Amino acid sequence: MLIWSKYGFEFLARWGHILAGITWIGLLYYFNFVQGPFVNKNASAEAKSDVSRFLLPRALWWFRWSAVLTFLSGVMMLGLLPETRAGGDMDWWFGSSEGNIILTGALMATTMFANVWMFIWPNQKVVIANAEAVASGEPANPEAPKSARRAFIMSRTNTFLSVPMLFFMAAAAHLQFGVETGGTRAVYWLVVIAIVAVIELNAITATDGPTTKYFEKHRDTIIGGFVLAAILYALVEILLVSVRP
Repeated sequence: MLIWSKYGFEFLARWGHILAGITWIGLLYYFNFVQGPFVNKNASAEAKSDVSRFLLPRALWWFRWSAVLTFLSGVMMLGLLPETRAGGDMDWWFGSSEGNIILTGALMATTMFANVWMFIWPNQKVVIANAEAVASGEPANPEAPKSARRAFIMSRTNTFLSVPMLFFMAAAAHLQFGVETGGTRAVYWLVVIAIVAVIELNAITATDGPTTKYFEKHRDTIIGGFVLAAILYALVEILLVSVRP
């Protein structure tokens, strides 16, 4: 049966990756486009407390564990791709346009996954605990606003990265890039890694100022994501793809 072959396992991994990814990124967009604006602009103090105490924990459970399933199914799929696409030749990863494009998307997705578990969830736990304490009549945690701000910046960073990440994940299989000869492959990866590293460093260290201004409105974050996707695509055309079909 085909489903029990390496092609079938790759398909199952891809299917699970899509299901989990829709849940993860869907909740990311819900937090940034729906819940966040409601809480900040329209919700009463009582509604904000209810969101933090009852809605947020449930949504974050699905958010963080769908991120885990997305990551694990992605790793499984990546492990099978050289077998199904290149007969087991591991040079396929960096020796083909498709392999390089998938790895570009995977770099951003892995960064986003790390942000969920290393920054967003730990800081949101502080916010939830503070809401529970205040509702019980205890004094507010003075660190809660800082944690909320850090979680916000990280969530906006993930939203920003999600636009080019999804572009590259889809482009690998559905956009013809031509043949990659590898002449400037190392330069391409140095530039891409540097860009992602700068974005992540800003998310870890900055709380306000010009480097976080485009995170204050989700519209600006979305526009920034499209700009980043265009920049990275230009790098592919300039540095990675040198022979057109």
